[in-house]
Amino acid sequence: MVMENMTPLVEELYPPPEPDVAFRRLCRLPYCIFLDSSLKDPRLGRFSFLAADPFDVIRVSPEYGDGLVELTRRMDSMRAASIPDLPPFQGGAAGLISYDMCRSLEYLPPPSIDEFRLPVLVCGIYDVVLAFDHQTNRAWVISHGFPEMQRERRERRAAERLRQISSQLAVDPPVDIPIHQTSRPQALPVGELAAQFSVGHSATLTSNLRAEQYLKMVERAIEYICAGDLFQVNLSQRLLHPSTDDSVSLYLRLRHRNPAPFSGYFDAEDFQIVSASPERFLQLRDGLVEARPIKGTRPRTVSPEADLYAGEDLENSEKDLAENVMIVDLLRNDLSRVCRPDTVSVAQLCELETYQFVQHLVSAVTGKLNDGHTAVDLIRAAFPGGSVTGAPKVRAMEVIAELEPTARGPYCGSLGYLGFDGSLDLNILIRTMTASRGWWQFPVGGGITAQSVPQREYEETWHKAEGMIQALR
Repeated sequence: MVMENMTPLVEELYPPPEPDVAFRRLCRLPYCIFLDSSLKDPRLGRFSFLAADPFDVIRVSPEYGDGLVELTRRMDSMRAASIPDLPPFQGGAAGLISYDMCRSLEYLPPPSIDEFRLPVLVCGIYDVVLAFDHQTNRAWVISHGFPEMQRERRERRAAERLRQISSQLAVDPPVDIPIHQTSRPQALPVGELAAQFSVGHSATLTSNLRAEQYLKMVERAIEYICAGDLFQVNLSQRLLHPSTDDSVSLYLRLRHRNPAPFSGYFDAEDFQIVSASPERFLQLRDGLVEARPIKGTRPRTVSPEADLYAGEDLENSEKDLAENVMIVDLLRNDLSRVCRPDTVSVAQLCELETYQFVQHLVSAVTGKLNDGHTAVDLIRAAFPGGSVTGAPKVRAMEVIAELEPTARGPYCGSLGYLGFDGSLDLNILIRTMTASRGWWQFPVGGGITAQSVPQREYEETWHKAEGMIQALR
């Protein structure tokens, strides 16, 4: 059927609800997704988006293969121009691309252990989006009327769906914030988990690696680097905690204690993503591409003087600067596969950014997408992000598969949207917890180079884990 052009219905909300309040009111609906700039910033954290109850859902298991093919097929028939002067996501696909999608894009060995067996891609296709502009303090409901294609039917559905979502926003949530009731899988028994080891932070928090095992893993990576196999590799340990309440409450605690510009929550029915990510993977808007890799970390301190010293130490660290520049070069190469080569440039190099528990060095690589290429082509060219793999990317992913004992799952994948207008915005899922089968898992890692000191690399993982550990309480 040929789609008839139609401008989506738009209703501005007066007064605009607070994003977390709106989230509480819609979180009971299936496949609720909250792309949440909980750390508001006019440049990186200006907009937030909330959607639920999609008209279609794409779920791709590891056995299926390339989920991006299915995403393209489902989205091809639904195109709509965006409305100027509104926030950029106005409807489309939104959800998760797991790190393990990399095995559909490159020939890589499987992970040693994958107890949770989560999908490599889960996306809802949303005809209605609640969009927030934090700079102007305004909010809108935008309704397209998809999957109807005939104009009158689309108009009727758009109006009906707008009323449905508006009525949901008007209902105060119960005190206990009940989430969408669906068949949740049974908890995974401890005996079916990969080996877990106690850590000193909590009696109930465990890791898939002892401290000495992590140090040996880093030492082995350094041996590979010194042998010329690669320049850098990102290695992680997976922390695990039994779930003690619902994932909505967990996310509300996390966004309060560790706000970040690319935070997000996604209820994929049988598991949930809870993220306080500070890192953008890819943005595509009006043909312009931006990637913002993070490499280089120092902990925050309670002393302003010590905090300033730590930041200056990071900015002058040869190891951290080299680590960041390597990933910038990798991203320049990735983007050049789908962007006009003369447009790929470094807009920001190794600038210090400060968050609640850590400081980072952040760069920005930009480009202009080639005519004939799409947002999915861009994902295919650059996924997964070089900052969470290493360089060269394929060899780094082979080393990750060899040395890390368990599958990464959503960690180091992406959460975000692909709009009906072809726009794209994805984070990188670091500082991220996955709630599944009675457990909260949250890997933490860092980039290993020839200059790495194993003990310091191990300590850095705990600096990165601090905000999530606090959200457990």
